[in-house]
Amino acid sequence: MNDSPIVIERHDGPYGEVVLRRRGEHFEIIANGCFLMDTSDGRSERLLGDAALAALPPGRPEPVVLIGGLGVGFSLARAAAEPRWGRITVVEREPAVVRWHRSGPLDAVSGPALADPRTEIVEADLVGWLRGRGPAYDALCLDIDNGPDWTVTEDNEGLYSPAGLAACRARLRPGGVLAVWSAQPSPAFEQALRNAGFAGVTTEEITVARGVPDVVHLGISAA
Repeated sequence: MNDSPIVIERHDGPYGEVVLRRRGEHFEIIANGCFLMDTSDGRSERLLGDAALAALPPGRPEPVVLIGGLGVGFSLARAAAEPRWGRITVVEREPAVVRWHRSGPLDAVSGPALADPRTEIVEADLVGWLRGRGPAYDALCLDIDNGPDWTVTEDNEGLYSPAGLAACRARLRPGGVLAVWSAQPSPAFEQALRNAGFAGVTTEEITVARGVPDVVHLGISAA
């Protein structure tokens, strides 16, 4: 069986190059030559929203969630399949990625979620969006890099800085949850969350076939 990837589309945008490839029956997204994610598993991307929802205070009606990064759509699809979520906002800066979901092959993953009336897609840079004026959320579920220690572009590093984490806290309602996906555990980021004033900092792991586990870092905004 030939597992060589086939390029479906290559797009040069304001943040560099993004590529959609097919490898066998699965799709991959590559950004600036860096592998981001594919459709082969997705357990840890689904955990992102599940873990955030579980960490919220009980009894909170229709919590609203922001998903940072559309990716291959697993996090959005999982959120839309959960009736307890209220409004679901996805911030994605690459128009090509949004198009691959709306009218391309990734519609198979996210089609029903995009049709859900709770779902809103915002085409914007996540770092700038969080630092701007806007609504508060019960949960921020962020997956725009391979992790805090492995960013796709230098601009994204600001998200994990003290100022970036302060911006995240400012966009969370009291008791809200910040969940950050990472391709590997980051003790330094756990400490950064504590330094930024987040409580209940934990890390949930998902074992992968090879290498270190994927993780979701969690922190709770002070009530």
